[in-house]
Amino acid sequence: EVVVTGLSKAAQQNRMPAPISTVPRQSLLQNSSTNIIDALAHQPGMSQVTTGPGISKPVIRGLGYNRVVVVNDGIRQEGQQWGDEHGIEIDENAVDEVEILKGPASLVYGSDAMAGVINMISNNIIPDGKIKGNISTNYQTNNGLIDYSANLAGNHQGFIWDARFSNKLAHNYQNKYDGYVFNSGFRENAINLMLGLNKSWGYSHLTLSTYNLKPGIIEGERDSLTGKFVKAIALSNQTEGSEIAKNKDFVSYNPAVPYQKIHHYKAALNSNFYLKNGNLKIIFGFQQNQRQEYANILNPNEYGLYFLQNTLNYDINYVLNERNNLNLSFGANGMYQTSQNKGNEYLVPEYHLFDAGLFTILKKSFDKLDISGGLRLDSRNEISRDLFLDANEHKTESTSTGAFHKFKAFSSTFSGISGSIGATYQFSENLFTKLNISEGFRAPNIDELGSNGVHDGTVRYEIGNPGLKAEHNLQFDYALGLNTDHVLAEIDLFENDIRNYIFSHKLNNAKGADSITDGYETFKFFAGNAQLRGGEVKLDVHPHPLDWLHFENSFSYVRAEQRNQPDSTRYLPFIPPARFQSTLRANKRNGKIIRNAYIQVGLEYNFKQDKFYKAFGTETETPAYTLINLGTGTDICRKNKTIFSVYLSANNLADVAYQNHLSRLKYEDLDHATGRTGVYNMGRNISFKLIVPFEIK
Repeated sequence: EVVVTGLSKAAQQNRMPAPISTVPRQSLLQNSSTNIIDALAHQPGMSQVTTGPGISKPVIRGLGYNRVVVVNDGIRQEGQQWGDEHGIEIDENAVDEVEILKGPASLVYGSDAMAGVINMISNNIIPDGKIKGNISTNYQTNNGLIDYSANLAGNHQGFIWDARFSNKLAHNYQNKYDGYVFNSGFRENAINLMLGLNKSWGYSHLTLSTYNLKPGIIEGERDSLTGKFVKAIALSNQTEGSEIAKNKDFVSYNPAVPYQKIHHYKAALNSNFYLKNGNLKIIFGFQQNQRQEYANILNPNEYGLYFLQNTLNYDINYVLNERNNLNLSFGANGMYQTSQNKGNEYLVPEYHLFDAGLFTILKKSFDKLDISGGLRLDSRNEISRDLFLDANEHKTESTSTGAFHKFKAFSSTFSGISGSIGATYQFSENLFTKLNISEGFRAPNIDELGSNGVHDGTVRYEIGNPGLKAEHNLQFDYALGLNTDHVLAEIDLFENDIRNYIFSHKLNNAKGADSITDGYETFKFFAGNAQLRGGEVKLDVHPHPLDWLHFENSFSYVRAEQRNQPDSTRYLPFIPPARFQSTLRANKRNGKIIRNAYIQVGLEYNFKQDKFYKAFGTETETPAYTLINLGTGTDICRKNKTIFSVYLSANNLADVAYQNHLSRLKYEDLDHATGRTGVYNMGRNISFKLIVPFEIK
């Protein structure tokens, strides 16, 4: 397969030294999900931090948050990735293919790409003189999810356009232990428009998009006698009370208080000019992220937290023409970002940052041997503002009587040098090996440096540490792969050493009990030296003459430790457990009416996670669990044209009650009726998808 992520130009996947995998559109369609990260979380080496079905954050080989860069429309997605309850603001219906680069990718993408990059690629340009489109729908039984999307794209003599509208809504999800989980529903809609020119001089594409999400915030509060979920209500005397949630509350498609409103607006201009000695790629982007939280039952339309973030992205890259199998590119990219607090509650200070990076990438091929590498220099400046509050927690001046210093201003500059060198060797047409050494860099985010507060999307009070230093990591990757007509096998191993690894852990008071601030357990950010080891193994057997039968298997493992620490603080917090996945699939490609038909049964076994951060009760052990999934689908054709495509899948067929180790809901309130802590993940879920394509000459 051909990939483009992290390279100066497209290259074959097995001739790229850094570990990378691709997820085509067909794979996304054949598996049910509630958002785009959920759709990718079962790829080898991938997992997700979740706060219910509407909010998912990517994790690559045990690292997430600001250590993973998500690229969409050619620019890095900026939507306050530091928060547990802040998802990725991208419409899954608008994604045609995904490339996942594992390991430091700071050469092209700068700070924050030390764990890897997820590049979400939109639809391909359609041929000249045609107009194509499709209408798709999806219904899921567990939470009543309804998803529909309409797309129309055209090309007239090089003038191209691609428009899409999507809408999604879901009520509360359910599982065997909790029943319906109160306030786990969400509503989502998105509009994407691309206008562009494809000419002999190159191309220029302007992408405009808006994404809106309204998820409920799951607090997990229960009645102490029955264990049933309770909801907040406004009493007649204008005070706040609570009552047991009713059935109509669970099946409502409107989230209750507390809830969030997220609006993400983006404009990206992506141009490529063909010059005499190469081509010049220029990308400019603007993003605005508005994130509001509503938690006042007495005034449901009054927001408390309100982050307003504006980001300007720029990327200039010159790629020289290939000579003697040598590819060389160099460029500069970065961003300017500001964030304001527009609400009356405060978690992180207002700030602005500017970063810039210079890089060069080289690739040389010698028949069976490919060598590539590069260097990058980064600098990031983050400046925060003072904030003083009065006794009523309203903004005030520092000279006011009784003023409380909520946030202290700071100015920090972080710089680093990144680099990589790697090689691939093709022993034969079927056997290859890879070796890559890379150095990454990440500046601390605003939450790690300056947070001081709590809000309904978390289960803790967080305190920042302005004295933190930048993270630097050195990673070694080795791979050995076999690709024959009947067997595809690959083993990828890595070791990742991180200096100044930043994480938060729970604080204790003077008596050794939990430190409580505003009714929440208190966490603070610290740094140490970490080492992560592991890898992925993939095996796909499709023996002759049973080419229509595939037996696909994968195993993912990561062990993450903090150096020179006792047992209670030895392991890094929130690291995914080992996972084994196996799928037996039968395909039928050809036929007059039925084409591309498949049926598959899959097993996913998540091992027990008993290597966790035990100190201060920060984390708890997670038992092992097994999930069984089924899927089938086909294209229905007439006169060599697809009339419609249908996909049916069933996740967690046995309706297993389980808690994912990276689910933030695992640490919700205790159910006194059963003795269980936290909220469990989604139970059995059956998904129906229908896609109707059309074409106009």
